[in-house]
Amino acid sequence: MKVFIDGEPVEGADASVPVNDHGLLYGDGVFEGIRAFDRRAFRLDLHLERLGHGARALHLEVPGGAAAMREVVQKVLDAHGDGDAYLRLIVTRGAGPLGIDPTQCERPRVICIADRIALFSDAQRRAGLSMITSSVRRPPADVLDPRVKTLNYLNNVMARGEARRQGADEALMLNLQGQVAEATVANVFVVREGVLMTPPTSDGALDGITRRAVLELAAARGIETRVQTLGRMDIFGADECFMTGSGAGVVRIASLDGEALSRGEPGPITEQLASAHQQLLRA
Repeated sequence: MKVFIDGEPVEGADASVPVNDHGLLYGDGVFEGIRAFDRRAFRLDLHLERLGHGARALHLEVPGGAAAMREVVQKVLDAHGDGDAYLRLIVTRGAGPLGIDPTQCERPRVICIADRIALFSDAQRRAGLSMITSSVRRPPADVLDPRVKTLNYLNNVMARGEARRQGADEALMLNLQGQVAEATVANVFVVREGVLMTPPTSDGALDGITRRAVLELAAARGIETRVQTLGRMDIFGADECFMTGSGAGVVRIASLDGEALSRGEPGPITEQLASAHQQLLRA
């Protein structure tokens, strides 16, 4: 693991932040999870754009802007050495006195981590993931807009913990209206009669970078795509179901709440898009 904190390289074991950093104390900050291959960050422009939009929503300055973040990412990749990596780019509010007032923090802190990530094993990917419907609901946009990737992921952590306690790999998160939002760290897709569908961001889905890429790949292959509201019944009735994320990639969902989906077998569109996504990452 290689880490840069405020532009200075630090070995992972020696990396630290002050205990009064408001990112630690209150989850006050934003982040991006970025995949890199051959020392090249996948769709870095889109990640930095999303980071900037999220920071703006929190009235949080990104020191040096996108250009400075690009330099930090490249420095971390060069220091990491291994061509393939998962990056976590973080901007916290910085150190400040106890209390939630963000104006008391003098300057934001930038952290970038380069490491490997394996959210699911090869065996899980081959078999497809088991998923439960979480009792933890996704907050609406007027509480916390899901398009902002803040450092407070407790909602997702609780849902994933619920899934693991029930012996499942993942959790399906619904919004307050009972509609599908996403999985804990990934967007959800279904295929029905050859049409690829995924929930809109207005239903609580993150505007995922991999989500965008998969929609583009599908359209380029003549697969009809729709961004529309989905319910649990749409998943049970789907011919195929999978999820996407920067860390996860494209992963088939084999069951929901103990019920096998899509006859329990990999679907042709899922396999086609997973293969195309891997090729795009390496391109």
